[in-house]
Amino acid sequence: MESDIGFKAALQEAEQGSSEGGVPIGAALVSADGKVLGRGHNMRIQEGSAILHAEISALNNAGRLPAGTYRGATMYTTLSPCDMCTGACLMYGIKRVVIGENKTFLGGEEYLKQRGVEVVVLESEKCKELMKKFIAEKPAEWNEDIGEE
Repeated sequence: MESDIGFKAALQEAEQGSSEGGVPIGAALVSADGKVLGRGHNMRIQEGSAILHAEISALNNAGRLPAGTYRGATMYTTLSPCDMCTGACLMYGIKRVVIGENKTFLGGEEYLKQRGVEVVVLESEKCKELMKKFIAEKPAEWNEDIGEE
């Protein structure tokens, strides 16, 4: 699964976010036929944004799409999605979410499953390493990102 084009794109986005000094979380929205529709990374630090998490960035970069396109798509994300990103996946009817890792942060996975979304967790060591490094270097920024003091 880590060889999937969607996961590779999400991981590249996380690495780009890291290189920019931001939270190293990436995401990619991939159509049912395997085309990357949109990809992005957490831009909260870079843009001074309250909402530009990776999944939101990927959806924004995908642009407006027909409802059926979302329903057949998979959201790849390097970290378990927070409540906001979980809600965005549900709002657009995305039926599958592939997560790089969920040990650093456990988001709305159970709620996604309750709503009929297939959730796959890869347990990617690379994703864990990116997050561990960021949290060690920028604990205040990480807490801000997840809404903690």
